[in-house]
Amino acid sequence: MMKPSLLAKLQQIKLRFALVEGELSSPELAKRMDDFRRLSKERSDLVDVVTHFNAYLQLEEDLQAAQSWLSDPELKAFANDEVIRLREAMSAAGAGLQKLLLPQDPNDERDIILEIRAGTGGDESALFAGDLLRMYLRHAERNRWQAEMLSANASDLGGYREVIVRLAGQRVYSRMKFESGGHRVQRVPATETQGRIHTSACTVAVLPEVDEVGEVYFTPDELRIDVFRASGAGGQHVNKTESAVRITHLATGIVAECQDDRSQHKNKERAMKVLAARVRDRQVAAQQAKEASARKLMIGSGDRSERIRTYNFPQGRVTDHRINLTLYKIDQLMDGDLAELTDALMAEHQAELLSSLADD
Repeated sequence: MMKPSLLAKLQQIKLRFALVEGELSSPELAKRMDDFRRLSKERSDLVDVVTHFNAYLQLEEDLQAAQSWLSDPELKAFANDEVIRLREAMSAAGAGLQKLLLPQDPNDERDIILEIRAGTGGDESALFAGDLLRMYLRHAERNRWQAEMLSANASDLGGYREVIVRLAGQRVYSRMKFESGGHRVQRVPATETQGRIHTSACTVAVLPEVDEVGEVYFTPDELRIDVFRASGAGGQHVNKTESAVRITHLATGIVAECQDDRSQHKNKERAMKVLAARVRDRQVAAQQAKEASARKLMIGSGDRSERIRTYNFPQGRVTDHRINLTLYKIDQLMDGDLAELTDALMAEHQAELLSSLADD
């Protein structure tokens, strides 16, 4: 049976739906187009829940009828079968209703800006950042997402001190949002002559991309834009033109830089994308901190100082510390086969939301 608190919430939704339908049927509403659009969207948001709730209530009514037949000797066998069938149907319908009541993450459909930074561990950390980049790019290929390199600061041994990539495709953020945090690696580096295991770390940030129109708007006086000569690979050309761009958001001190393209215009465009995503991420984090309740969700907090996962190469295992899940398939995971891990994280997150919903 469904908890009384959830039933009360559903009854409130059903009542609100009836009120909205009543308002939409009013001839006067056609003169107020803003109200008409608002109410039409609200109806669209509620109709699935109300339809499924009505079906649940019908099952409940049918169950009561079937239980009343149990006292009739001629109908008892049939009634027993019906009671079992209807209870199973109600259980499934109740679970479906609870999922419909879960708050939807408005960012789930968005593309992302993926940032990977080397942390403790020097050159080995930078090499691991390169391994993580390959893992995510292979994962993107498996999901048929598009990948665009926005910025890369390569290390001397072939890894990255920092690398920023845009991933675009179907529900990218919904599948990648649990990757934000600290990633630790334990392995014997290629440069280690004595076979000792080293521990190093990288941080990953997954930022939902900002919509093109008006979501984060900067006036010219909010930004400082510096252009300079690119450094690193690229031949003589990089030393002759000021194609690299650094943009600073003066109010927050957030900086985005890009020098990978020979076109200053393209570098500026890419840096603006990264800056907008970082500023919006800061704004959302501040808002969430204000609204945070005493009961904090285990997953999806976005705390990038938290160590979320350990990759132990000698033992061939990957452990996600948030859900205490260990998989002995490190080669497959590093080749981008993250589905089992991602599905487990999404299931745990949904369970947390359901528990929170029941407690409200």
